Amino acid sequence: MACMSRVWRRGSGFAARLRQQDYACSRLAAFSVRYYSTKTAPHIPGMEYQDAIWTLNTLQTNAGALEQVRRERGNPQLQLQAMRGFLERAGLKVEELDHLNIIHVTGTKGKGSTCAFTEQILRSYGFHTGFYSSPHLVQVRERIRINGQPIGKELFTKYFWQVYGRLDETKEAHGGTMPAYFRFLTILAFHVFLQEKVDLAVIEVGIGGAYDCTNIIRRPWVCGISSLGIDHTQILGDTIEKIAWQKGGIFKTEVPAFTVKQPEDAMVVLRDRAKEIRCPLRVCPELGSYQTDCGPLHLGLAGEHQRSNASLALQLSHTWLQRRCLPDNSFSSKADESTAVLPAAIFKPCPIMVKGLADTEWLGRNQTLKHGAVTYFLDGAHTMRSMQACVHWFREIAAQHERNASGPVARVLLFNATGERDSAAMLKLLVPCHFDFAVFCPNITDANTSCNADQKNFNVSVENMVTRCLDNERSWRLHRSSGDDDATQLLIEDSLPLVSEKKADTLVFPSILCALQWITQGRDPVLADPAERVLAVKPSIAAKAAPLRDAAEIHVLITGSLHLVGGTLKHLHPAFSK
Repeated sequence: MACMSRVWRRGSGFAARLRQQDYACSRLAAFSVRYYSTKTAPHIPGMEYQDAIWTLNTLQTNAGALEQVRRERGNPQLQLQAMRGFLERAGLKVEELDHLNIIHVTGTKGKGSTCAFTEQILRSYGFHTGFYSSPHLVQVRERIRINGQPIGKELFTKYFWQVYGRLDETKEAHGGTMPAYFRFLTILAFHVFLQEKVDLAVIEVGIGGAYDCTNIIRRPWVCGISSLGIDHTQILGDTIEKIAWQKGGIFKTEVPAFTVKQPEDAMVVLRDRAKEIRCPLRVCPELGSYQTDCGPLHLGLAGEHQRSNASLALQLSHTWLQRRCLPDNSFSSKADESTAVLPAAIFKPCPIMVKGLADTEWLGRNQTLKHGAVTYFLDGAHTMRSMQACVHWFREIAAQHERNASGPVARVLLFNATGERDSAAMLKLLVPCHFDFAVFCPNITDANTSCNADQKNFNVSVENMVTRCLDNERSWRLHRSSGDDDATQLLIEDSLPLVSEKKADTLVFPSILCALQWITQGRDPVLADPAERVLAVKPSIAAKAAPLRDAAEIHVLITGSLHLVGGTLKHLHPAFSK
């Protein structure tokens, strides 16, 4: 305890700086709510988008929104009832969503990738697509895409104030309530897609399915379920059967649905849910079962686990195209009387589908970036099953890169995890990768960045984030059987703590940028930009980086959190530097 009190006293300057930034930015948010809760966009040059984002962020901590969550936790049916009310207050009707020709996808692992494959395939046919996903990596606009691209800042701002204004103007008549963050973005996405007159909308479920706010959709054209596993247990339940029940809640009567192969217990629940709802459910075949004229299918997303996602995407897009192209009386979607879940039909993907799978991009998932002597391997895995897939992918791809290296390679893990995830169990899976350094940091992009609104999370304090990092570092050392828990040292003068001087392979940093700068040791030309301030570290800590300076190449696996991956991409990827 004495050790930890020293840590917090010496680390308090960093937390205080962040709290000052939060205060300054919250004042900006209050200003925006006060003067710009209207149907039209504000007209302050250079401020409109950030003003909208800070106003959006108030919905993370809005007292009324938090009270909704507490009240509805014991009665999940209230969630959909409340969502319908907010939708109507925003000037939309549930019936209007029928015109979006929706593909609705849930799952524990791979639902985002499945959506990305599906959207790319149908866009390759020339359709005007909408795509709603979560979370975002760097900018909230990424959640709402038109034709594969995040909507522009001007478009986001315009539609944001239209929706927010209508909700704000009606809140007094509804007890002062406003929708929480994710609900608002879901309503905004529906509004954008309707206004932009998309041919179809691919909608990724947020959490679960049955009571997720996206499930106000009445008549999707087709539904899909990717791989199921254990996650969000406080909301969905702590067994695969309970989670499968929630996921199967997106089934609709006589709307075709597809699932990848699931654990037997989960498949039984999905079968029963489909029969109860009278939904025709099919199981996707292995990707290798599809025959093409050009040999095996090539996927734009790396990783063996993407093959099942691609098969699901083929079935979803094929079914959507059948509905679009066949006369109404030729398209059958009646539920079967059979008690078994039948296999989906195997068809021959046309060249457009083949190209769509190959062209798919989904940043932050099994992604490789090479910057000079530094190669980054990024994957937002945050469940046990997804981490197993990440480890398999990394060991395979890193070995290929090492064979081509001109000399010794230093391996570094950059890790963080949030929420209720079992960090210790995920870290145990990573130990066999034989990292030279394990580095931990909170999901704070840059300790010196003021008002980085898109990546603000007001629901977790800086102290809690750092405590989680220290816990993760200890778990790693336990897995490595160090057995040493000496006094914690500081990495940066007057900042956050570092781990034991005796253990050279584990470090904790105050931000993502600080961690990246130490890991790369000036060898990444992007991070070596003179405009980027490099925080000075203690000489003893700088000395520990000798293996990184001496190695021919540095390989960095960044995983455990999509928010961590997003914060990293903000510094590394040109698309996010603007």
